[in-house]
Amino acid sequence: MTRTTDDLRDQADRAERLARTGMDSLTAERLRAYAEECRSQIAAAERERQSGASPAA
Repeated sequence: MTRTTDDLRDQADRAERLARTGMDSLTAERLRAYAEECRSQIAAAERERQSGASPAA
């Protein structure tokens, strides 16, 4: 796992925690969307890493 992936995971976790703190609904929704974007980037990086680690056929 790269530092970038760790950073994205930390940011997603923080955004999700903040969204649960009872702030206005627009801000909470934006935080949840940001967390989802971070997790999508993590998933894409993991898929790329796995495809690069696969043996050539």
